[in-house]
Amino acid sequence: MLAACKKDFLQKNPMVGTTEANFYQTAGDAESAIIACYNPLQQEVTPIQGSSDLAPHFRWYFGDIVSDDSDKGGSGDGDEPQLAQFEKFQGVASSKLVAGEWQAAYRAIAYCNIALEKIPGIEMDEDIKARYLAEALFIRAYSYQTLVTMFGGVPLVLESLAPSEYQQPRATADEVWAQIESDYIEAMADLPQRSEIGLGDMGRATYGAAAGMLTKAYLFQGKYGEAQTTAELVINSGEYFLDPNYASVFTLAGENGPGSIFEIQYMNASGGNWGNQLEGTFSNIWQRARGSFNGYGFNLPTQDLVDEYENSDPRFAATIFSEGDQMGDRGTFTLDATGFPHLYYSRKYFNNASESAPFGDEAPNGASNDRVLRYADVLLMHAEAAYHNGAEEAARISLNEVRERARDGNDTILPDVSTSGNDLLDAIYHERRVELALEGHRFFDIVRQGRAAEVMNAQGLNYVDGVHGLFPIPQIEITLSGGLITQNPGY
Repeated sequence: MLAACKKDFLQKNPMVGTTEANFYQTAGDAESAIIACYNPLQQEVTPIQGSSDLAPHFRWYFGDIVSDDSDKGGSGDGDEPQLAQFEKFQGVASSKLVAGEWQAAYRAIAYCNIALEKIPGIEMDEDIKARYLAEALFIRAYSYQTLVTMFGGVPLVLESLAPSEYQQPRATADEVWAQIESDYIEAMADLPQRSEIGLGDMGRATYGAAAGMLTKAYLFQGKYGEAQTTAELVINSGEYFLDPNYASVFTLAGENGPGSIFEIQYMNASGGNWGNQLEGTFSNIWQRARGSFNGYGFNLPTQDLVDEYENSDPRFAATIFSEGDQMGDRGTFTLDATGFPHLYYSRKYFNNASESAPFGDEAPNGASNDRVLRYADVLLMHAEAAYHNGAEEAARISLNEVRERARDGNDTILPDVSTSGNDLLDAIYHERRVELALEGHRFFDIVRQGRAAEVMNAQGLNYVDGVHGLFPIPQIEITLSGGLITQNPGY
């Protein structure tokens, strides 16, 4: 029943004969405008404006594969060659991958700006109106957060533009972050708590989602006092707790569970295809092993990530398939079965054959939600911020809460951390890596922590501080701007 209900608010009805002149009149029009804001968040294969290309882009492309946690995989070097370039810090501005991220984010921002302009004039329930406007603010902030962490300063567009206004210069990163903070704070005033929404609204923005993402924004900027305070709003709300079984979080039954703060919703029965994705994810088939498992074999866990896990940490088996493991109802993982020599595959986006799309092409119709923000993430952000604020005991409490869930009652493993100083910070960094592995966080974590050069160059790569912490501004956007948008250093 949950699986059936959780996607309700994303179901779309065709708007035949609709124009801007006769739209934005009713409460139903307002809800449709908000659904349009959410839609680009689901898009993992984006048509590139001014091109015939379709650009695949996933949070784990840049968050995991560009980090030390995973290798590209696929069928070989020629499979997604542009991704291979970024993996080696040789990516270029002409890449469709960065264009896809940029254009999907600005599409969401454009829809949010329209909603924020049009919904206030609609006669409808004022409380619902306020919630819709808060959702638009949340999505706009989330979209700008994606852009500023990837590209630094970007054009800051806060209203609908006339064609004569399309060419906009870059704002500074500080200006973009300030707007993100403002949007999240304003949204929090009118977003409901998780306990105040029904099953049919799961996936919509909540107070906890805004507070959690605001925490991440503060942490990225080194605003540790604000980050700790905002994380504590989530922790002290009583709205979330850690699911006792870590592995269950990543099953279909575990979606939108007690530790879920924000998930991008997907379903397997919308009938999407490569040119019209609708509501399914590509991640299931993209990350599943090749050969008899009928996947594409991307996002391969590295030996370095495997070695990071402590002995008997149950999260290892819940995150990574090793040779000899049973891959659900699809068979036993052997090198012969996959046809490739890779020793490890990602497990968090694995789906059983019985969970495949009931009709249409399986590739764009995966059902696994994208766990963007989990309660464990907030606890670990709180631990990191508290450490930097000199509140080491508060940091240990949040850190050890995550470890306690992971050991699941087995006191012979994963003992509580009692260290202090740099050892405590290293323990927090370790815990973030293994708890959130292959969920798209790692690269951006080590960049904001100032450790990216140390970590990545230890892998034999040529990461350059001041260059590779950001990705290149898409060349197509520089061209369309008439040169008002300038390129990041080093590209």
